[in-house]
Formats: sequence, C-alpha cells, structure tokens
Amino acid sequence: MVMAAGRQIAVQAPWPGLLPDGGLRRGSTVVVSGDVGFGVLSVVWSLMAGPTQRGHWTALVGIDDPGVVAMVDHGVSLSTTLFVPRPRDAWAEVTADLLGGVDLVVVRPPSRPSHGVARRLVAKAKERRAVLVVVSEPRAPWPVPADVTLSVTAAVWQTTTQLRARELVVRLEGRGSARREGEVSLWVPTPSGHVAVA
Repeated sequence: MVMAAGRQIAVQAPWPGLLPDGGLRRGSTVVVSGDVGFGVLSVVWSLMAGPTQRGHWTALVGIDDPGVVAMVDHGVSLSTTLFVPRPRDAWAEVTADLLGGVDLVVVRPPSRPSHGVARRLVAKAKERRAVLVVVSEPRAPWPVPADVTLSVTAAVWQTTTQLRARELVVRLEGRGSARREGEVSLWVPTPSGHVAVA
C-alpha cells in the first residue's frame, strides 16, 4: 500500500491551495504555458522551490537561459538541481533518461513535439512515478492532454512603494481526478522573492 504522502511532492505557498491535488502528484504531467516574457519560468521556479528544499532531485532540460539568480530568489535549491541546457535533438531521450532517476524533470522542447514523443514521455513519468513539467510556448505547444495546465494569460508590471512586481494572471485546468478550473492573479515576486496570490 502506498501512503498518501508518498503520492505527492509537496510545494510551497501558494500552490497547495491552487493545484488540484494540493501538490505535485507523482506520475503526473504539468504543462506551464505562455508567451516569452510573460513570467512562465517564474511559475516553474516557484513550483520547483518546495521540492528542491525538501531534497527532491530535479532536472532542467532545454532551458539554456534559466537565470540561476532568479531561481535562488524563488527558493530553488541548486544543490539538488541538474542542468542539461542544450540537448539539441536528443532532448526527448535525455528527458526520458532523467525521468528514470529524478523526482521532477522540467523540459522546454525546442519545437512542437510529435504526439508519439509526447505520449512516451507522459507514460515514462507515470511509470517511474516522477513529475514531468513541460514549458510550452505558442511556437511549440504540447500536443497531448496534461494532468494540470497552468496558462499564463497576462502579465502586467506594477510599481509599489517597496518594489516593482509583476502581476500574472494564470488559468488553471485539470483533468480526471485532478479536474479543476479557474483563474488566479499572482504577484511575482513578493518582497520575500516568492510568489503569492494577488
């Protein structure tokens, strides 16, 4: 019997109250989509922060400009993060290999993946009880349904007396047992450098 805690990878606030399963469910696929410059990677870093702080190994594939300072500011522990910035045509194979050895793999495909490649990676994540997080852009959309989709639909810079922050509008969608839909506004960053509900 698998304990409930073993089926989830805990995330930091505000995600426990937003994600359909309250965390990152092992074996699931999460797609984070949006235009370049809309703060998509900030959403990804905030999802990674909790797992890396708790000692879960994560990997980044195909993100050659991650901005490690921003990652640290969001709370990501680099000591448990692997980087494969330029896998070129081998990105799918590298992602599949990493899904067999780490808890969470973030991949940004260089172009629109085929249905077959996408289905194989989703199946691999499910088989290995890892979490696959796909960074999807309009030029390279993810072709198969995900368990959870976080779509950044708007990004507006706001200036306060303390800092200049970006307000992101994120649409959440889930399927199956994780089905949930809605829209939420997030501050990126808060004065502490994290993400919070606006």
